[in-house]
Amino acid sequence: MTTIAKLIAVTIDSADPKGLAEFYATILGFEVRYAEDEYAGIGDGTVSIYFQRVPERKPAAWPGPDKQFHLDVRVPDVDKAVQEYLELGATRPDFQPGDGWVVLADPEGHLFCVCPERS
Repeated sequence: MTTIAKLIAVTIDSADPKGLAEFYATILGFEVRYAEDEYAGIGDGTVSIYFQRVPERKPAAWPGPDKQFHLDVRVPDVDKAVQEYLELGATRPDFQPGDGWVVLADPEGHLFCVCPERS
């Protein structure tokens, strides 16, 4: 039998770890638990997201084959959340692949989907 692992964190490359940590802490309601120039982390006590400094990181074109991951977040009101996240520095790519959810890019170009609550 394969040993089952428990996911505890995801680490994202970033040119500005502290700035990206603040962005995601705000939209997820997480606490900034660590913030230095080279590395920052946020969490809710169960799951953490870390941001490590990679100054030469370049955002992947969207749509395109270079995207390696994206986050999905669930919100009660997609339109309201999208507006708030845009005000925090996210951008909305022209290409939107579906209905009911919205693809945004964080201030460094990492994609994330804003999804409605399940009915």
